[in-house]
Amino acid sequence: MRCFQLSKGDSFGDGVLSIGGEHIGWRGEWILNNPRFISREFFNSMSSGRIRKSDILLVKDGATIGKVAIATTLPAEEAAVNEHVFILRVTPENDSKYYFYFMQSPLAQDQIQLEIRGSAQPGLNSELRNVLIAPRPSLDVQRAIADYLDHETARIDALIAAKERLLALLAEKRRALITRAVTRGLDPHAPMRDSGIPWLGEIPAHWEVKHAKFLFTQSALPVFENDEIVTCFRDGEVTLRQNRRLEGFTQADLEQGYQGVRQGQLVIHSMDAFAGAIGVSDSDGKCSPEYIICDPRDESVDNYYYSHLLRTMALSGFIQASCPAVRERAPRIRFSEFGDMKMPLPPLDEQRAIVEHITKETARLDALRATTERSIALLEERRAALISAAVTGQIEVSACAASTADREAVP
Repeated sequence: MRCFQLSKGDSFGDGVLSIGGEHIGWRGEWILNNPRFISREFFNSMSSGRIRKSDILLVKDGATIGKVAIATTLPAEEAAVNEHVFILRVTPENDSKYYFYFMQSPLAQDQIQLEIRGSAQPGLNSELRNVLIAPRPSLDVQRAIADYLDHETARIDALIAAKERLLALLAEKRRALITRAVTRGLDPHAPMRDSGIPWLGEIPAHWEVKHAKFLFTQSALPVFENDEIVTCFRDGEVTLRQNRRLEGFTQADLEQGYQGVRQGQLVIHSMDAFAGAIGVSDSDGKCSPEYIICDPRDESVDNYYYSHLLRTMALSGFIQASCPAVRERAPRIRFSEFGDMKMPLPPLDEQRAIVEHITKETARLDALRATTERSIALLEERRAALISAAVTGQIEVSACAASTADREAVP
């Protein structure tokens, strides 16, 4: 049964809001913190792709195929879709909000996954409208189901939003905890002095300050025959690539320029350090020549302390401001620039105590984060199950709506 008309648009320029897949969330919310625009002239010339208020938007290609949103909640009077989004236009005898919820249901999403074509650039084509099978209750029932789901999903979404705010607070607390420990130490009563380092400010008076080149040497280890690839991720983990994921990486037919890396070495991704790709390797292997592998010059340096310190420098924007950029928002740091950076040098026993404190306290925060993430996943499963049951007639919406109204009427 055909309930939709299908069209798509294009995007470039400046002027009228242009919606792409990155602007649509998995729960149908709008993500417009980074809006894109097309020119008014181009918008006026478009024969398709202009968004109407009742349109359903479907992400048609890329990593997020299947995300949907409905234009009734779009905070713009005029907008268009770009080439990565389809417009599903519901026929007049049907309710667009009902089919917006249907498109989020497992019944619709499973059909969408079956219609994805291509491997290098997987996506959907316009034949989707001819093969998509959708229930078609009466218009009154469609509207009743949509109203019921508006109410119930809003409650669930509010719970999810509260838990997502908790995740943001936990992330901020984690960062603040690490920053204070690596820059101020663990003794709140320690006398302080100016470090002479602009981004750092005051440090405990008994800490030294040295250039990194007097703390570290650059490693140049050979690659052994059975070495696997080690990757430095932006969250600070440095591990064998196979321990995390293999998707999204380019595999070289001819391996050249790799260097050896060993467990316990400090690793700095020269082009991603600004985003936090700095850490201590937990694996033996080989890595890109774009990685700076560091060894302590002597026993006064603990690599784990400096991995936390360097990530604090990165996340404060200091590395990005200090190094030349080779592409937008991607400064490249070399060992020479790293070596000229001034670093605090606490006594070794303090470095180790700081690392132990960070490990203990972040483990507690990470456990709370994991619990919260599981709770969000359960709420999202509940949301999907509720939508599926409602749009396929597995629950009696009128009875549920009455029950909900009764519950809310109780003081």
